[in-house]
Amino acid sequence: MYAITGITGKVGGALARELLATGRPVRAVVRDATRAEAWAERGCEIATAFMEDPSSLAAAFEGATGVFILPPSEFDPEPGFPEARTVIEAVSAALLKARPDKVVCLSTIGAQADEVNLLTQRTLMEQALREMPMPVTFLRPAWFMENAAWDVASASDGGVIASYLQPLDKPVPMVATADVGRVAAELLQQTWRGVRVVELEGPRRAAPNDLAAALAGVLRRPVRAEVVERQTWEALFRTQGMKHPMPRMRMLDGFNEGWIGFESSSDEVLRGRVELETVLGELVSRRI
Repeated sequence: MYAITGITGKVGGALARELLATGRPVRAVVRDATRAEAWAERGCEIATAFMEDPSSLAAAFEGATGVFILPPSEFDPEPGFPEARTVIEAVSAALLKARPDKVVCLSTIGAQADEVNLLTQRTLMEQALREMPMPVTFLRPAWFMENAAWDVASASDGGVIASYLQPLDKPVPMVATADVGRVAAELLQQTWRGVRVVELEGPRRAAPNDLAAALAGVLRRPVRAEVVERQTWEALFRTQGMKHPMPRMRMLDGFNEGWIGFESSSDEVLRGRVELETVLGELVSRRI
């Protein structure tokens, strides 16, 4: 039995579908069982648990061959990341109690960075789970291609995408969530010892200008990328409702300045199969 957290999201859903397609038993770990009815219809066992509650998580992980941990993302964290630390403590306690055979945890590109930024939440999770007694794999995917969902409206309506990733011709590692879920399913079914890190990106890297060109091809209209100047970020993020914009700003700095990246050499990073144009086409079709 494979216990999957985050199954109602893109990555967790893709992972579960891969396991079910090969006849593997899946336990869907969800906060609200009513949101998992479709998974129950597919044959999944349903377990209700909260990522902040070690007791319910331990019960959900009990007897599992493998557990997939998808930590909730906090995009406007309080100073010191207390929200992430609460989840980390609960997940750690639950794994120690349930003792599944192995664990795959969704981390991120740049989890090894020393600079504090939004992705530090995953750094903290890695530090804690490295102490677990069972085999643990940290899957570090690149920037999600699906983040372009924020650009579809402006590209479609005005022919412009606002880019915080800079310069506009600098290629960025990107990956589709379908590839992340597929690789996570493969990793869960493997046997290994100790702790390992697996890094993953898509078939090719894309600069903001490449993203604009790809959107232009899908939308069949001219699209250009436009720099959002660094000095405007804090005010912009605060007008969007953020109370603590600095972690997000430092994450973007990390990509732009190069201290957020893969730890492995390029030939050791896994490559996904899904092209950027495929993901953009799906995003545009959903808006239509």
